[in-house]
Amino acid sequence: MDRKSFLKTLGMAGVAAVAAPVLMFCRKDDEDEDAVTGIINNSISTACAVTNSETEGPFPTKSPSGLVQTNIVSDRTGVPFTIAITVQNVNANCANLQGAIVDIWHCDKDGNYSEYGGTGMQSTNYASAHFLRGRQTTDANGKVNFTSIFPGWYNGRATHIHVHVYNAAGQSLLVTQIAFPEGNDSAVALVAASTGYKGLSGYTYNSNDNVFSDGTSNEMSAVTGTVSGGFALTHTIKVSV
Repeated sequence: MDRKSFLKTLGMAGVAAVAAPVLMFCRKDDEDEDAVTGIINNSISTACAVTNSETEGPFPTKSPSGLVQTNIVSDRTGVPFTIAITVQNVNANCANLQGAIVDIWHCDKDGNYSEYGGTGMQSTNYASAHFLRGRQTTDANGKVNFTSIFPGWYNGRATHIHVHVYNAAGQSLLVTQIAFPEGNDSAVALVAASTGYKGLSGYTYNSNDNVFSDGTSNEMSAVTGTVSGGFALTHTIKVSV
């Protein structure tokens, strides 16, 4: 027996008029709940997503396995700077990843890289130097730490740090870059105005940077501190293992 015949048989023809809006109301509640759940799930999914992949060049470390060190300053001078990176595995609900190999490298206060130079891309020749490059393995909390100096910048790029993450077997998981907050009171601005750095005249901001111009939502670091006391960067990188 269909629903209409059933209601007629019970003498409940009037119930149909009442039941319809009630059913519609319940359905709307269910749809609203599904929509909220979808938003929540999407937010969680977005938060636990692999960090953007970026270019490794043009100055990648040539022999990173020979640069296992936490203090990467070498002979460079500049504002003291510490770097703390946490690596997480998106395939384990973004649990901290122990045993990942993390290589970092960045330019000095003048915008120059070690291991390169004497060419049109970098006139100063540092081909035989190995400053501001290092490798560490993540601990039980998925963390690595480095002691460095605050990076400068060079034409066409905002302030940044390069990172290459490998698994414990040495297989590449992700090449990415770390972006820095900008603004009048940011570390970038304060350091640029300090002794020895070259200021922000001609600086390329994140929004115009050819790497970061598509957004820095999962590449943006947090930087705290002062010029006199030094700055500390913290950042989380998510990989797929």
